[in-house]
Amino acid sequence: MRKFLVILDDSRECLNAMRFAAMRAAHTGGGVTVLSVIAPEEFNHWIGVGEIMRAEARERIEVHYEVFAKWMRDRQNVQPELVIREGEAVAEIMAQVSDDPDIGVLVLGAGSEGKGPGPLVTALTRQAGELPIPITIVPGEMSKERLEAIT
Repeated sequence: MRKFLVILDDSRECLNAMRFAAMRAAHTGGGVTVLSVIAPEEFNHWIGVGEIMRAEARERIEVHYEVFAKWMRDRQNVQPELVIREGEAVAEIMAQVSDDPDIGVLVLGAGSEGKGPGPLVTALTRQAGELPIPITIVPGEMSKERLEAIT
């Protein structure tokens, strides 16, 4: 089964990327993998403090993920899977694509505040030639209705 890989972060544009991935998966019989990357600098503390912070970060990600997962299950009849990796975001995204041969499309949300598309879109489009899959970039300001019409 072909899967759409979408990145879960704290950006506003993440919402449209999630919607697009779920709707495309529902219409094509595919799946959705939601990847969240924890930056290593979040844990540069004493070992005990770092472990507590890591556990809190994972819990925060799982709560955030569950909001999207419930919508995907209830509205799109798609059962997403969550993957949490630690490291530098671009490297971990590339590693996830490499590790999971079922991933067929990387879906990213583009920022819309006039500051460019965002750091992930910028970095990953520079490396697009190295990816074995296409990237779909979803505008952050695209309406839900327009997303439904094009998926």
